[in-house]
Amino acid sequence: MKYLLLLSFCFLFLQGKAQNSGSSNEPDSIKKTVLATYYHRKFEGRRTTSGVKYRAKKLTAAHRTLPMGTLITVTNPDNGKSVVVKVNDRGPFSKKLAIDLSESAAKQIGIYRQGIAKVSLSYTLE
Repeated sequence: MKYLLLLSFCFLFLQGKAQNSGSSNEPDSIKKTVLATYYHRKFEGRRTTSGVKYRAKKLTAAHRTLPMGTLITVTNPDNGKSVVVKVNDRGPFSKKLAIDLSESAAKQIGIYRQGIAKVSLSYTLE
């Protein structure tokens, strides 16, 4: 009887482990609504924190804490337009702003010339 109980317990334990291990391999997707701005033209050609030159036509962004190379989907909730940008710089350094977009990224989602706009961020940390 003891062996049967032990065997049942082991089976249930291993079955639970198998179910949990499948979901733990999937990365967590994070979604946030934040304030965004975009780089001024005077930064064209200057080196970013990652060492590459800022180019207004590239789809890049600056973020204070996300790892370099993180891909972020930025969505303008006012019009539903989205763009995927790659983090290659640090900033913005104002606590109320969460992300600086390249000029091209800001134009694609329709926030260029607004200065500051509310956007939704979606990214995955692996």
